[in-house]
Amino acid sequence: MEVLLFGAVACVVALISSAWLMTFAKWFPINGVDAFVIDYKTLIRAHVDYALMALFGLGFYGTGIELPTIACWCLAIGGFTNPTIFTIAAFDTEFWSKMKWKVFTAVSFMLTTIGFLWIAYALFVHAMSH
Repeated sequence: MEVLLFGAVACVVALISSAWLMTFAKWFPINGVDAFVIDYKTLIRAHVDYALMALFGLGFYGTGIELPTIACWCLAIGGFTNPTIFTIAAFDTEFWSKMKWKVFTAVSFMLTTIGFLWIAYALFVHAMSH
């Protein structure tokens, strides 16, 4: 289950990094950084998604309930890669037309879905048994 903590920490680091990047792109523009962020709104989506995924990982870990290891790995990996999709898209206007990113997105969504559903099921089973 500790992988949930690792995934949450990775999301927090990305969350803070994206906040600083957005700050230097818009509020205190630094030449080059402002041009580097092509789609600011998509970077905001990534920023919010990193926060949500970090909170989910911490919340699931914080239950203290022993969760399936593979489900935790799926959530930790998918929870980090999902917002990363938005991060990459914020820098690449052709993102959605590239097959490699479509495959990356599909795999990321599948991992996240499996992780969330498996953990939800484990929590449900735990609640029903007590």
